[in-house]
Amino acid sequence: MREPLKKSLAFLLAGCMLLCTLPPAVAAQTAQPVQNAVAETGAYLLKMVPEPTFGTVGGEWAVIALARSGYETPQSWFDAYYNNLVSYVRRNGGVLSERKYTEYSRVILALTAIGKDPRDVAGYDLTEKLGDYDSVIRQGVNGAFFALLALDSGGYAVPSCQNAAVQTTRESLLNKILSQQLPDGGFSLDGKTADPDITAMALQALAPYQKQDGVKTAVEKAINALSTMQKDDGGYVSFETTSLESAVQVVVALTALGIDPGADSRFINSGGSVLDNLMTYYVPGGGFKHALDDDGPDPMATEQGLYGLAAYLRFSSGQNSLYDMSDAAALTSGQKIGGVGLAGKNPDVMPPTVLHPGKTFDDITGIPAKSAIEALASRGILSGTGGALFEPDRTMTRAEFAALAVRALGFVPVSNAVFSDVPEDSWYAPYVGTSNSYGIVTGTSETTFSPLDIITREQAAVMTERAAKLCGMDTGLTDTEIRDLLAQFPDYLTCSSWAGESLAFCYQNDILSQSALSIGPQEAVTRAEVAGMICAMLLKAELLSSE
Repeated sequence: MREPLKKSLAFLLAGCMLLCTLPPAVAAQTAQPVQNAVAETGAYLLKMVPEPTFGTVGGEWAVIALARSGYETPQSWFDAYYNNLVSYVRRNGGVLSERKYTEYSRVILALTAIGKDPRDVAGYDLTEKLGDYDSVIRQGVNGAFFALLALDSGGYAVPSCQNAAVQTTRESLLNKILSQQLPDGGFSLDGKTADPDITAMALQALAPYQKQDGVKTAVEKAINALSTMQKDDGGYVSFETTSLESAVQVVVALTALGIDPGADSRFINSGGSVLDNLMTYYVPGGGFKHALDDDGPDPMATEQGLYGLAAYLRFSSGQNSLYDMSDAAALTSGQKIGGVGLAGKNPDVMPPTVLHPGKTFDDITGIPAKSAIEALASRGILSGTGGALFEPDRTMTRAEFAALAVRALGFVPVSNAVFSDVPEDSWYAPYVGTSNSYGIVTGTSETTFSPLDIITREQAAVMTERAAKLCGMDTGLTDTEIRDLLAQFPDYLTCSSWAGESLAFCYQNDILSQSALSIGPQEAVTRAEVAGMICAMLLKAELLSSE
């Protein structure tokens, strides 16, 4: 059970033990600065990541860093991450990625760190994918590293994967790693020149097995390789770049092996130890730089810097290593949030009520949006196209989207006769009128709405973002945030100027998936995609339960 007060006391005692047991010079020069950096960076990270969710930045690594550092983190912060993950998992039918199985490993590590069971997230077993050996190692030896770390973090049994051509075993993962060791003892992704980051990650995965025959020798050779690769300033060069991340990976590896990164002579050069090098990237007041010449903290570097220091503090105070999470406490609260809405929502917005329990359709089996479609259909927000069919790949008109938005927010539909091309006796007139009066939709001109036109992805994003604002969500983004969120897609310059912020908001909040290969802003969205967008928005707005 995560209890902030007890956790704070535990780490205070650990700090006292550290100061008492280390030599005075080490205690003064290493322990206190590290503790201060953890405290300030923990506060900084909470400020920078107010709403953690599934992702490499602002997601799992931030959760792991705070959970394992002992920084007094509000329970609500961890709850927010878990519930955001639940909504993502539900919306995507339990699929985190079709090809990057390190996504599953990373999430398993984060869930284990906060005492959640990755074998039951919204009814999905997120460890199951790791049973497919070929898929695990599709990303190379890196996949084997993370799969082994994830499975060992909570002592999970290797899941059986019936559809796998080759069943994963711990032995097969170990053998994969050992087979990639280079003659000089190091590891790399390309099998050529040893890389410190990859060598350190190999050691992290091998650490629990270091006493086994075959593994022991490999570990000793890798340690020697890391020692040889260290530069005069105590740091490392990876892919021709000197950065914080290399020092972090080495610190995590050494502490997992029971080696002091701040005192072991093999890792101290003229410029100091690898731990000293890590600390040179620290920005007073909180955060870490990626490179020493950076102007300020970098989000990814900050998360990695914090968990690197967490690994050191845990080692120094005799606690479990960073990834040995058998000591992780369970969260105090349950998994359920939602159903009442955010404090700042429009008072007319009402949580949808289940009207048709168990509602489903014959043609949605196996599609990622199945859960979202069923959630909305059971609440009368959307319906099928006839009989027991939903036609998930069919497009949607602007009028149909307006009706969907009105039902989703619980508004009472009323006509307002604003648009000349919306007949007053049409079924959609009240929905178009209501959605227009609340600012969710606007016309295609001053007098027309084009109700039967097919809605595009950017139009759907704009309308969803407006609905989210009515639900109390903060939809404002800076120009930099908009650019960073959209520039990851090759076609981002094709987005209409009026849609950029809304699209960025949808990607930031997983209303649209960042794993997509392109935006396709002018492409028609399908009924299934729209269902996923609306369901995700309602979950974020706490109008739907995440269970």
